[in-house]
Amino acid sequence: MNKTHSLLLLSIALSSTIIGCSDEAKHKAIAEKYRVLQAGNAQHKAMSAQKISAAAHSDEERHHAMPMPAKTALVHNTDIAEIGRRADDLPPQLNRTEAQLVSVDLYTDELVAEMMPDVTYQYWTYNGKVPGPFIRARAGDQVEIHLNHGKPGTAHQGHNEHTSAEHAAAGHSTHSIDLHAVAGPGGGAPLMEVGQGEEKSFRFKAMHPGIFVYHCASPHVPSHIANGMYGMILVEPAEGLAKVDREFYVMQGDFYTTGKYGAKGFQALSKEKLLAEQPDYFLFNGRVNSLTGERALKAKTGEKIRLFVGVGSHVAANFHIIGAVFDKLYKDGAITNPPLKDVQTTTISPGSAVMIEFTAEVPGKYLLVDHSLSRAIDKGALAELVIEGAEQPGLYRQVSR
Repeated sequence: MNKTHSLLLLSIALSSTIIGCSDEAKHKAIAEKYRVLQAGNAQHKAMSAQKISAAAHSDEERHHAMPMPAKTALVHNTDIAEIGRRADDLPPQLNRTEAQLVSVDLYTDELVAEMMPDVTYQYWTYNGKVPGPFIRARAGDQVEIHLNHGKPGTAHQGHNEHTSAEHAAAGHSTHSIDLHAVAGPGGGAPLMEVGQGEEKSFRFKAMHPGIFVYHCASPHVPSHIANGMYGMILVEPAEGLAKVDREFYVMQGDFYTTGKYGAKGFQALSKEKLLAEQPDYFLFNGRVNSLTGERALKAKTGEKIRLFVGVGSHVAANFHIIGAVFDKLYKDGAITNPPLKDVQTTTISPGSAVMIEFTAEVPGKYLLVDHSLSRAIDKGALAELVIEGAEQPGLYRQVSR
């Protein structure tokens, strides 16, 4: 283990052992560990750059022998990686009418990633992204969930080198999964409690069509969820869903950090703010601007768009698209109920989801927001939908008198 890697582990372990401290003391301690970590990273990168430069002026044999230090540095960069799942990262629409076995492979991963530029956070995840993978099944299917504690095949990296005591001190000695689509005690969680290095599986019959949330249900449950351990599972009705042109997967989460919104450096979970339900961030898909710019939702005029929107954590959302009206809204995940029509804004409860269908006829950029607008403008709950193509005449234009 190199010095930088050791510092990363030490930083994470020590940041988690001071849960009982005040926010101010906790923040100061973590900031100092983060400063040491960053200094170590800078020193390691400088040493690697010097070695690579020297190798470039050596003979051919040495030139091929030197890339190892650079690769070692990249191992750490993967922890400061893209945490947000793209909105178009979901399985395609089902094209079958018979039941089958749906197998889902999940692993837990605690990793440091950017919440916004110059702000990092230790997320707890399913499969390294927030939200976790979108699971798609059909009513009548047998769904088999496999859950590993830690990313398979990477026992030499990151959090998997923690001792059991370090995992326990950090609060992630065990993980599990509770799927709201499951009809059974704990939504499967009692069967799926996995400790360090463990793998467990269970199978359930998908009996209720709907769009459902899943999340970790290991102690302390609110902390696991607040750190990013949630996702959605769609159980399509036996006859399937109507075909659409585009589908997108969006989850809002609230995050509780030791520093205020935008405070630079490493931010740890503030349990005091969590218990007081005072989040510093409201985020779509894991981070500030996760679904903007190059990662914005994209469609064309006249295309039918379907959104699956959920709330993974603790505070209800007030979901709205500025400049759009929902043609159909399926509240509370009840996709077999008659939809509400021509809806402007919908409330989504914590641990719930909705399905929205609409068509945009006017090209341009539309903003997805929590319409408690300070959350969108000041705390991050903002995404973009870019509609390209030609508009129908007379729908939207400026006039002069």
